[in-house]
Amino acid sequence: MIVLKKPTPLWGAVVQRMWRKLAMIFAIALCGTAFAQENAIESVTANQQGSNVIVKIKLKNAISKAPLDFKITSPARIVLDFPETASDAGKTTQELGVGDVRSVNVVQDKDKNRTRVVLNLARTLNYATNVDGNTLVLTLGNPGSAVVAVSSTGMPVAKAAPEPGRQALRDIDFRHGSAGEGRIVVDLPNSQMTVDAKQQGQTIVVNFLKASLPDVLRRRLDVTDFGTPVQTITTTPEGENVRMVIEPKGLWEHSVYQSDRQLVIEVRPIKEDPNKLTQGTQGYRGEKISFNFQDVDVRAVLGIIADESNLNILASDSVSGKLTLKVKDIPWDQALDVVMRVKGLDMRKTGTVIWVAPKDELLSKEKLELEQKSQIAELEPLKTESFQLNYEKAEAFKKVFGVDGAGAGANKKSMLSARGSATIDERSNQVFVTDIPSKLEDIRNLILKVDIPTRQVQIEARLVQANDSFSRNLGAQLGVTDNRNQNGGTAGYSIGGGNSVSITGTYSGVQVQTGQVSGTNGGTANQSVDLPAATINGFNPTTVGISLFSAAANRFLNLELSALEADGKGKIISSPRVLTADSAKALIEQGVELPYLSASSSGATTVSFSKANLSLAVTPQITPDGNVILDVEVNNDSVGQSTTAGYAINTQHVKTQVLVENGGTVALGGIFTQDVQDNVTKTPLLGDIPILGNLFKNTAKSDTRTELLIFITPKIMTDKLSTR
Repeated sequence: MIVLKKPTPLWGAVVQRMWRKLAMIFAIALCGTAFAQENAIESVTANQQGSNVIVKIKLKNAISKAPLDFKITSPARIVLDFPETASDAGKTTQELGVGDVRSVNVVQDKDKNRTRVVLNLARTLNYATNVDGNTLVLTLGNPGSAVVAVSSTGMPVAKAAPEPGRQALRDIDFRHGSAGEGRIVVDLPNSQMTVDAKQQGQTIVVNFLKASLPDVLRRRLDVTDFGTPVQTITTTPEGENVRMVIEPKGLWEHSVYQSDRQLVIEVRPIKEDPNKLTQGTQGYRGEKISFNFQDVDVRAVLGIIADESNLNILASDSVSGKLTLKVKDIPWDQALDVVMRVKGLDMRKTGTVIWVAPKDELLSKEKLELEQKSQIAELEPLKTESFQLNYEKAEAFKKVFGVDGAGAGANKKSMLSARGSATIDERSNQVFVTDIPSKLEDIRNLILKVDIPTRQVQIEARLVQANDSFSRNLGAQLGVTDNRNQNGGTAGYSIGGGNSVSITGTYSGVQVQTGQVSGTNGGTANQSVDLPAATINGFNPTTVGISLFSAAANRFLNLELSALEADGKGKIISSPRVLTADSAKALIEQGVELPYLSASSSGATTVSFSKANLSLAVTPQITPDGNVILDVEVNNDSVGQSTTAGYAINTQHVKTQVLVENGGTVALGGIFTQDVQDNVTKTPLLGDIPILGNLFKNTAKSDTRTELLIFITPKIMTDKLSTR
């Protein structure tokens, strides 16, 4: 209240008007403050209506539009912001406990011009809002069902007409993550688009509110080949919205996040362990809770954890004792593990039910169940069933059933029960088994896995042998002859020994005659040096003869040079090929068998044979990823030199194990040999004279190179071979 005193006459009307202005300013300020906070939240109530939960937020005055709202999936919450609104609800936290709605928090900010209402849920729910006078009505329903907004009286509210100007999605893409996760990336038209993503059963449904879908994006993507949990992605328009349905497979978890104008839905695979609360490798993922207990009963703690986890926890009668526990902001599944470790408990999980008991009690119960099953098996009636084998030989199951011969019987290593028996008929390729029904089912599953067509492999080997040889022989023959006795002179003489020649006619000067000097009578032509070139491969060398003589034609110098050179190249290709079944050894060979004499133990001589063959022995094994493991043995033998005991055999042998891809070629190995020879035959001393020494020596050079390469190519044959 503002009290105004009457002014003295001295001031008159001026002072009075000034007081009136000040009073008006204070009044306007007070009115403005009251106007700014004229609305306030008075109460929050909840009630069950069918399968939905109706939450009513009552305000002091009517509101013109719904407040800003958004949803949080972990932890499950719904948040509403009321601008220019105070809180007159009294308590900041209020327990509701209706359906999946646990509690509500009403918090006013420091400036007292905004109030936030947070609904704490047991799980993520769909919801719809409706403004009815001074009451905001929230309708919460199951994630797998549509929610219709209602009024404060519980009557459904008609859906408002769609607003024009919907914006279209720009692109939809799928990507494979490094850890096997699938990422669906959606390019939004702007960062303000409202997206509602939720899990409905085994699918993920994403609704883009007030959006349109171009025709090029209206499709169903099959992404099974990417190897992620995501199988299909279907995007379709639905009224004024766009609906995307993601269908994963197996055990998975997902997360949704948005960065600027890009929305990412990530689906990750997880591996389930039936006796663990936490699945996968991401640690504890329960909602965080805080405990501060002093000497509290263990059963009471388990009941609190059951309320937080939304699971059914059954505690054994032997679970007892007190517990002092103080934890802050840890997941509930971690808190449960801590309690069990402290009290020596264990659990078994079946669906949403967890049975908690001491470890010894669980082990004793499981042992008792196994003993009961064993007793039932001893009393269960026997049945007989016949199994026809199509591809596998019946005798192959003798070890499986512990059967000796074709009769019945089983040993301790048999997969039959103690009372079971089996009979194998090799003629009809059938197996007759008498046992309890559970064992018959096991045998049926075994035969379905084993009795399948055997895949075949074609193996081709290539043996390439290349030869490159070079030989060169050089030689000389030198002799001196005196034929003066043929021309009336002194008796003739010669150096060396050799062929007789006769020279007729008159010669003047010194002449050179090529070719062989020949004659019919008289003198002799003797070779003092006789080192001709040797033959190569049966071919004689070519010769050049030179005779030098005097004018009297009675003395001769004979020179004969011989030379032969050979150069040869060759290539031999052998290509054995064989077709065999998986894990079955195959052998193919071609060649000759050489006889030789051998003595037996009795002393008698017998004829034996030794093979000189080209052979390929191989055992293929097809791996699960489509490659082939080969145990290979290749022989490339040939007939060698003849000896007193028989022919020698030249052997080239490779034995190895190698992994080859289907249709690929691998080099198993190679043998390279080089034989270089340089032989010189010469006359002592004279053969060492430079240049002239070549007349007194014989040289032979040879260079032989041989290379053997072995290649192998396996090819898995298809189940159905084409006849064309």
